[in-house]
Amino acid sequence: MENKEFGVDPSKFQAALHGGEGESAFPEDKKEEPFENAEDDWAHDPINPRNWPFGKKWLMVSIVSLYTFVAPLGSSMMAPALPDIAAHYGIAPTNETEIAALLSIFLLTFAIGPLFLAPLSEIYGRTWVMHIGNLLYIAFNFGCAYAPAVGSFMGFRVLAGFAGSASIACGGGTVSDLFSEKERASAMALYSLGPLLGPVVGPVAGGFIAETIGFKYIFVLVAGLAAISAAFGIPFLRETYHPVIRLRRAKQSSDPEAAAKLHPHLVADHGGSALKRIWVDMTRPFLLLVKSIICLLLSVYMALMYGIYYLMFAVFPEVFTRIYGFNTGTGGLAYIGLGVGFVGATLFGANFADKVYARLVAKNGGKGKPEFRIPALIFGSIFVPIGVFWYGWSAQAHVHWIMPIIGTGIFGFGMMTTFLPIQLYLVDTFTYAASALAAAAVLRSIFGCAFPLFGSQMFDKLGLGGGNSLLAGLAIALGIPFPIFLWFYGERMRATSSLAR
Repeated sequence: MENKEFGVDPSKFQAALHGGEGESAFPEDKKEEPFENAEDDWAHDPINPRNWPFGKKWLMVSIVSLYTFVAPLGSSMMAPALPDIAAHYGIAPTNETEIAALLSIFLLTFAIGPLFLAPLSEIYGRTWVMHIGNLLYIAFNFGCAYAPAVGSFMGFRVLAGFAGSASIACGGGTVSDLFSEKERASAMALYSLGPLLGPVVGPVAGGFIAETIGFKYIFVLVAGLAAISAAFGIPFLRETYHPVIRLRRAKQSSDPEAAAKLHPHLVADHGGSALKRIWVDMTRPFLLLVKSIICLLLSVYMALMYGIYYLMFAVFPEVFTRIYGFNTGTGGLAYIGLGVGFVGATLFGANFADKVYARLVAKNGGKGKPEFRIPALIFGSIFVPIGVFWYGWSAQAHVHWIMPIIGTGIFGFGMMTTFLPIQLYLVDTFTYAASALAAAAVLRSIFGCAFPLFGSQMFDKLGLGGGNSLLAGLAIALGIPFPIFLWFYGERMRATSSLAR
């Protein structure tokens, strides 16, 4: 059927697509977008980020990945120095909850920030939201370094978390702006590595910095790295969000009003009230969690792994100092196992996911399905409980220190291998994919904030082996049956959902 206003058959338009061309990963109006795309031949337009040169695309992904590496770095780089920070501000060593809050409170606003910043990026563009967030992040980390009291320190941590979340709010959208679903896995793997590897690399350096020149220089270093990323990002990062690019071009034309009339839904969605847009985009992730069992369970599984991840950060200083006799500097090396697991998963997992997806697409006559992401998810889910069991019981038994670190590496491999297909499944499945990713990000940051607050009490009651067995059991219950269920019934569930594409 042709659209009477535009006189275009969208099925013919779709058939003409090839390579990296295609609809936006985060469309605002699935009915009108194909007609507007066809009207100005957006699929073949050279300013369409999907049609940029290969090198330019990967430069954009690299800059965004740098932003998403530096921001989470500040969440955990102080972890080995928690006892020093507590002593500096007069917090009693027995007050384990308050000490853990010094670390985890960052994640509270790191979770909330994308709900405000993601809709702003879709009104004003992704690039400057990331730039401004990064510049504020620099300022607030200097505030943490020189905070005179524990209250002001916590306040700056809260503000740094909010500002640092800008790259998380915009980064996944940038990757999807640049690459089609068939090309997206490798780019998403590089982007996803930052939020996971950053918190691991940070404590390795943070322990030695705190031991030699003082914990405040941890925050000075984080601010310096953010400044370096700004030095690369501000000159070279270009806007990638399709509607903003098209509306900017319309405004620069010889007749802006006539050009804008060609994009009525873009003007309606991106030219209206910022407050209304923020409210709609803030509430939509929660609607997805309530109305979609797929979004809810996948997000809860991601959140559980993220909670275990940050719980490890909170208890590592005590475990490796008390059991293995590490000092503040060498204690940071305990985090290397997680980093090795993440890097291994990125090198192997992305390639594995791409090959499996391409093979299944070829068997399905060249048509992709979100369920083709599931085999990689099931594969990674097997390693998560193995790593948690290994880490917990080897530390409980006081065997050689390399054994719990190997366990964390296995967990890190499984965690990264599952994160990638979950994010791609959410993007491929939901009409409002940005909201689905935001829902998952909010839940995982809340879990990451909450788990360290009760972790010490849990391990005091159950021991390291028993406590980690409980967490591994939850990972098995959430991470293995549901992906298998999705493989068989996911397409049927999507077909009956008003939220799915």
